[in-house]
Amino acid sequence: MKGGKRVKKKKRGFWADVYRFRALILMAIPGFIWFIFFFYIPVLANVVAFKDFHISPDGFLASLKQSPWVGFDNFKFLFASNDAWLITRNTLLYNIIFLACNLFFAVAFAIIMSELRNKRLVKVYNTMSLLPYFLSWVVISYFVYAFLSPDKGIINQWLAQNGGTPIQWYQDPTWWPLIFVVLNVWKSLGYNSIIYYASVMGIDPTYYEAAMVDGASKWQQIKNVTLPQLLPMMSILLILNIGGIFKADFGMFFSVPMKSDALYEVTSVLDTYIYNGLTATGDIGMTAAAGLYQSVVGSALLIGANMVVRKLDPDSSLF
Repeated sequence: MKGGKRVKKKKRGFWADVYRFRALILMAIPGFIWFIFFFYIPVLANVVAFKDFHISPDGFLASLKQSPWVGFDNFKFLFASNDAWLITRNTLLYNIIFLACNLFFAVAFAIIMSELRNKRLVKVYNTMSLLPYFLSWVVISYFVYAFLSPDKGIINQWLAQNGGTPIQWYQDPTWWPLIFVVLNVWKSLGYNSIIYYASVMGIDPTYYEAAMVDGASKWQQIKNVTLPQLLPMMSILLILNIGGIFKADFGMFFSVPMKSDALYEVTSVLDTYIYNGLTATGDIGMTAAAGLYQSVVGSALLIGANMVVRKLDPDSSLF
């Protein structure tokens, strides 16, 4: 206020803000360029999904120009195939189970680590839980084979020694859904728990002190203090993961079963179907249609999940 009148603040111009935040903008430019060249420009190639694409010796642009437009025929071929329901069902069910299990075990592991008082042990356990994340599925597939090999596998040898009947693991699809769930949780536990562990360690200790004064047990502290404080982070990460619910882990479903045809009904997902279709038929248009189908449905689920969370708790939504 000046002389009884309100003095309006002068708005800074666009270039003034650019100059003010020039250091941050310079830091963001490499990432911005990376997204332009490796994400936004390649997105334009989704037009291949609507063409009968044939490779031309004159390059990609010439191939795109010379390939005839077929509209939604590639999508019709995808959904008319006998495998459309199978691969969609497997992809959805596996990812839903993976989301639930990873969320539960990651939060539980983070809370357990936060309760340990020996910080050296915490570092050891965190490092051990992170190691599987850096192993490729090709390496893990041979570890799994050492356990499940029909003749020399550790499990079959143990069964034989105890009077049991050896199991033909790579011919019997019964156990494979459980095997995939166990492997997925084991491989991603350490990585998924890092953010939750940091969030737990960032909770104000006075909340726990107040709960202890009120006579709360350790479980009551976790239930009434830790979990409510983790809920916004859990919501955000769950929303982001829902966006990829139509994208299966190609390495796991392709490498671990050792390409066994007998396991096709439980190992065939969208990503392996796209790969097999591309290598067997060379139909680039159809595989591009399947990939676009994944992306569009994933984006729709991401937006839908965010809208639901925003209705229930605006502070936990992504945007």
